[in-house]
Amino acid sequence: MQTSTATTASIMAFQSLVNEIHDLNATQALLGWDLETYMPEKGSPMRAKQMATLAKLAHNMMTSPEMEEHLRHLRQSGIPEKLDTMSQALVREVGRVYDKSRKTPLELLQEMVETTAEAHKIWVEARANKQFKQFEPVLRKIISLNQRFAEAQGYEDSPYDALLDEYEPGLTVKQLDPLFVKLKSEIVPLLKAIQNSDHTPDTSFLFDGFFPAEKQLQFSRQVLTDMGFDFEAGRLDLSAHPFSSGSSSLDVRLTTRIDEHDVFSALSSSMHEGGHGMYEQGVNPALNRTPLAEGTSLGIHESQSRMWENQVGRSRAFWLHYFSSLQETFPELKRVTLDQFYHAINRVRPSYIRVEADEVTYNLHILMRYEIEKALIEGDMRVDEVPDAWATKAQEYLGITPTNDAEGCLQDIHWSHGSFGYFPTYTLGNLYSAQFFNTAKKQIDGLESKIAQGNLQSLKSWLNREIHWVGKMETAGTIVQRVTGEPLNAQYFVDYLWTKYGEIFKISR
Repeated sequence: MQTSTATTASIMAFQSLVNEIHDLNATQALLGWDLETYMPEKGSPMRAKQMATLAKLAHNMMTSPEMEEHLRHLRQSGIPEKLDTMSQALVREVGRVYDKSRKTPLELLQEMVETTAEAHKIWVEARANKQFKQFEPVLRKIISLNQRFAEAQGYEDSPYDALLDEYEPGLTVKQLDPLFVKLKSEIVPLLKAIQNSDHTPDTSFLFDGFFPAEKQLQFSRQVLTDMGFDFEAGRLDLSAHPFSSGSSSLDVRLTTRIDEHDVFSALSSSMHEGGHGMYEQGVNPALNRTPLAEGTSLGIHESQSRMWENQVGRSRAFWLHYFSSLQETFPELKRVTLDQFYHAINRVRPSYIRVEADEVTYNLHILMRYEIEKALIEGDMRVDEVPDAWATKAQEYLGITPTNDAEGCLQDIHWSHGSFGYFPTYTLGNLYSAQFFNTAKKQIDGLESKIAQGNLQSLKSWLNREIHWVGKMETAGTIVQRVTGEPLNAQYFVDYLWTKYGEIFKISR
């Protein structure tokens, strides 16, 4: 079929409008990155106004009569089939954002942007002071705003569904509840078997020394370079909570957090964020300045970070190559054997802090947050009940009780961002990562041997080709089916845990 002159003109004008909206959103993202890294402390109130102005401009352009007219024409019967694949995907994704934006009152959007920009500073101070009461008023407002957003968007069963859809399109509480039940039924017996094992790895050397920040950063940058992260199109900085951001595949910002008494934490978070960053850098450059130049969902995005952090960064193969370099960087580790180090970084010990959790207990951290978030949004829990609810669930799922709010409900940045519905994507990421890595081992000849030789580029190239390049041209379900030959299957993750930790702790099902 040939595309009519009117349709050609419409798609070109539509793409131009989309480019401009994306530029505004990208600029807002960079202002957010600056807010959390280098901005002077007193600049927070003005930055909130600046980000709200950009959000208003982008919202007005997205919901403008011009956008309405383009989408009306490009969505009418028979037109999408005449468009090229990229244009079809662009109409689909922008149309989805347009429909959601039309349902979101502008004043609600502005209030959310201003509130969360100011909430970041309040959260940082409350976390430093270990006082949830400082954060409670703004959190109450953020929850109210999310509830209003959910009502504006509409939902069938739970208002939390409308929030999940922001991060993992189509995901619902009805799908998540049985998934968490299954994981809990598999993980709890594994955790008990590990705790009953006679093998208890010595981890003291990970935390007993002094590991200078600059040396940790240097080592992390080298590993990121070896992974394939392009520092000419990205950078690594420090922040209170590690994250990745940026404006395009040519400008990707990573941050990490350093504890000079923990030799592994900064590298682990750097590899995690590097997985996110390489996803963004690996998208087809032709998709830049459009919503297609992003990960297709946060679950798929998280699969990339968790894969590099865990399937690679916590593997014995990886440390067969990198352990000697780590020992040269930190000579006090020369008294430690490779096996001792490998077992130490794969210790299984319920911990207070999610980002420092081991692979076995990590999803129990997510389950806690999911249940609390859902209760808050559905109105079944008051904000002032959060610290006690957190302590109760930590004891129930992990067998530990936080000693203060910084170890408990103030440890994560997400609520200050207004990101309710985000946490479950971490669990989805774990599941996707195991399924993808299982396929990669089948398709890349000698993958683990390559990793043991320091060749990380073969995996990176495979991920670029199979997952990253298409950006948001394909949905999460389409990508998983195409790459692995089947839909999401949690059994790969369960089998991965039992195989790896069964070997380390000499246990079996």
